[in-house]
Amino acid sequence: MFQALNPLDATSLLTTLGTAGVFLVLFAETGLLIGFFLPGDSLLFTAGLLCTATQHGVHLSLPAVLAAAAAGALLGAQVGHLLGRRAGRAFAARTRNRHLANGVTRAEELLSRYGHGKAIVLGRFIPVVRTVLNPLAGIVGVPTRTFALWQAAGGLVWTAGLVLAGYALGSSIPNVDHYLLPLVGLIVVVSLLPLALELLRARRHGSGARKPARKHAA
Repeated sequence: MFQALNPLDATSLLTTLGTAGVFLVLFAETGLLIGFFLPGDSLLFTAGLLCTATQHGVHLSLPAVLAAAAAGALLGAQVGHLLGRRAGRAFAARTRNRHLANGVTRAEELLSRYGHGKAIVLGRFIPVVRTVLNPLAGIVGVPTRTFALWQAAGGLVWTAGLVLAGYALGSSIPNVDHYLLPLVGLIVVVSLLPLALELLRARRHGSGARKPARKHAA
């Protein structure tokens, strides 16, 4: 059974691991820096769909999925924060992964621009950033109580929102399992939009900063 598991494919994860896959993926994506590549957004949305449809013989329970998603996201974030306080700075300094390094930069910008609370909530909705922001918050010394409050708020909105969106769509469209792949592809594209907009903004800002000043005629 596990030989067919594809960790990058939300459907494969859910049909192989079921509800346990929701917990494991969200815990790894939000708590362990090595989990930045995991498909958190599409997994939550697909899990919601599979609470209304059966795929490869798998039908999930909505309460179980919501509980597993919340537990994985909240516990993972706290572990990430703890790891950041203990050893995150050394790991971040040594990483050579371009996506991870970009995620650290975006996370630092969020913390600097919006402050701890708003940045922690917003970071939940940006792929890669939600992986690195938790240990980064530990590195920069965000108090544990402050972090726990805001990561719980953002984590519950993120997980419940996507699961219930998938469930609502599955409940309103007959035979939704026939359209599972296009729907998952759409949610992946939508989930990447915030990251793409941030990268575009950073590129424009960088090109503007490099633009030489015009010389005024004497």
